[in-house]
Amino acid sequence: MTSSQRARPTNERELRLWRVGRVLALAFAAAVLVAGGIFYALVVLLDFQEIDTTAKLDAKTLFDLVKLSFGVVAGAGALVALVVAYRRQRVDEASAHREATRLHTERFSQAVDKLGSDSPAVRLGGVHALAGLADDAPTQDLRQTCIDVLCAYLRLPFSPNPGEDPTHQEEHHRYLALRTVRHTILRLIGDHYRRPQEAHRSWQGCDLDLTGVTIDGRLDFSGATFSDGTVSFFGAEFSGGMVHFINAKFSGSRVSFTNADLSGSRVSFDEAKFSGSAVSFTNADLSGSRVSFTNTNFSGGTVSFINAKFSGGAVRFTNAEFSGGAVAFDAADFFDGAVSFSEAKFSGSAVSFSEAEFSGGQVFFDHAEFSGGTANFNHASGPAPRGLLDAVSTPGSASVALPPAWALPVP
Repeated sequence: MTSSQRARPTNERELRLWRVGRVLALAFAAAVLVAGGIFYALVVLLDFQEIDTTAKLDAKTLFDLVKLSFGVVAGAGALVALVVAYRRQRVDEASAHREATRLHTERFSQAVDKLGSDSPAVRLGGVHALAGLADDAPTQDLRQTCIDVLCAYLRLPFSPNPGEDPTHQEEHHRYLALRTVRHTILRLIGDHYRRPQEAHRSWQGCDLDLTGVTIDGRLDFSGATFSDGTVSFFGAEFSGGMVHFINAKFSGSRVSFTNADLSGSRVSFDEAKFSGSAVSFTNADLSGSRVSFTNTNFSGGTVSFINAKFSGGAVRFTNAEFSGGAVAFDAADFFDGAVSFSEAKFSGSAVSFSEAEFSGGQVFFDHAEFSGGTANFNHASGPAPRGLLDAVSTPGSASVALPPAWALPVP
């Protein structure tokens, strides 16, 4: 369930006020119970035994009773005034909320109209207007709506670069202008996601649907926390772009790079922490890319590289720590590229390379440590990765399942 779905019931209840008669009855009943409780407590504390029935009603006592009667009436009036004031405050707040929602809707319509303009400059204004609306949205679901529109714009098809041929100069300039609009959205998303979730104007915890988006610019999630919501790069194309998740924390969200094409891009997860999220690179194509998980900590959740293709690029898990959770490279294809697990520490995770194919690329496990957890290379094909057999034959190494063809060195 997303944060916007959780916020919706609260907003729907804002105008649900009980009838005034019922509220007053409950208020008087509560006042009587409280007064009775206080009176009983005083009787107990003063150790009062019985009432003197022989006492006569003198003038002073009668006057005290009259004052008490007026006090009760005044208290009842104050209670009624308090209930009425509370209801008026609630109605005013609800009216203010409706007015804020109405103004937000008007501004939203104007911003969306700008985003659909033929002029790239007007579209750029619409992008900033929608980002500002998301920041000032009175409810989380209205904020999510603004973000959804920005993501939807990125998912729209666009004409490819016609080139710099003078005969296509006008089309080329328009392409560059519209690409600036798209890059601005990417920059704004990164800027808002890097803000702490408790900070004003943070978009952390919101959903990002970037399915099929072409990312040919810079997208920076450095230091962001993915503890809620869903972020989807399903089928996205990272065409020469740069995406940074440096020092990001994945602790409760769902992040998908399934079927994404990262070929030719640069993506960094250096020093990121995977402690409770479900992150998927299933069927991702990392051919020719530079992807780094250097010093990354995998301590919980699940990370999947099932059927991923590592070819012609450089992917580093150097000094990464696999201390919990499950990381799967099942049926991954390592060929014609360099993938480094050098100095990686496998101390508590369940790591699987089952049916992985090592068929021509360079895969390194130099100085890796297997001190806990499990590592499964069953049914892997191709030559053993460099340094792996030395690492798993070290005294005290954890349980590592190897295919029969990978004979351990004789001590």
